Amino acid sequence: MDLTRLRLLVELERLGTMAAVSETTGMGTSAVSKHFAVLEREAGAQLLVPDGRRVRLTPAGHRLARHAADILARVDTARAELAGEGEPVGRVELVSFVSVAGPIVLPAVRRLQADHPGIEVRLVEHEPDEALELLQSGAADLGLLYDYSLVPRRFPGTLTLRPIGTEPLLLSQPSGGEATSRIMTRRRLSGLAEASWIANSRGSDEDELVRRLCAGAGFAPRIRHRIDNLEIVEQVVAAGMGVGVMPKLAAAARRGVVHSPLGDLGGTRRISLASSAGGWAWRPIALLADYLWQAAQGVLDDVAPTPPVSGRGSGGAEE
Repeated sequence: MDLTRLRLLVELERLGTMAAVSETTGMGTSAVSKHFAVLEREAGAQLLVPDGRRVRLTPAGHRLARHAADILARVDTARAELAGEGEPVGRVELVSFVSVAGPIVLPAVRRLQADHPGIEVRLVEHEPDEALELLQSGAADLGLLYDYSLVPRRFPGTLTLRPIGTEPLLLSQPSGGEATSRIMTRRRLSGLAEASWIANSRGSDEDELVRRLCAGAGFAPRIRHRIDNLEIVEQVVAAGMGVGVMPKLAAAARRGVVHSPLGDLGGTRRISLASSAGGWAWRPIALLADYLWQAAQGVLDDVAPTPPVSGRGSGGAEE
């Protein structure tokens, strides 16, 4: 199969539309369409189907795109070894969530741009639901996402997930009474059955996390407050108005607040990188992913032993 056609297929999976592929490659849309027609004949399978005014990849198209990404990555590696490593150039749209921005994202991006000034990184802050929409639409190239071990998230098969590490969860409580920074026990947790619990306004995974946590201690939580900003959550706790689950990276010492590790009762928050299968073959994305992995060392627990691009991820398109 022609490498140009394989690159077009990888770009279509990464960008999502023929128009975007045409703009990126400099080819006319009719030329791109003809290349895909030839590729379908060579593959002996239907790779594209109409989707309104656009097209989308069939399962066979996604499978071939994954093989193509691996093939092209190896070809690029071989060419670089023979011709000398060229300086990577390109723009990466990175979508991430707020609590990893300071300890992981900013240090990684600063180091990357110092080492590889030809790579521009644009940052967008979103929670996982919105981040997944951006990644699937092609509006973002790489995403830092999370889910909870107590509430595993089902990620779309169009994306490939690469685990980075985990962080423990804490229970944020008003100081006083039985509140202590020792690891939480079921007995002490059951003593909060009448407390006002804090969840976020989106519902979804965080609500389910609180319910499963409390169910393990034999009660259903009374969710009285819905607050998205974790700093405000801590202020509400300090005011004695409620209790809530707090990821370790977002917890800060505050007068009037005690953080109790939840341990096995709460599980962990799992942090992963996500991109389309074809995205990983592009050097700017691969480099940024590796710098994020390096920045996670010493910040997260259970950090993946190998860089994201050299190890196999879990879930998504690789299952």
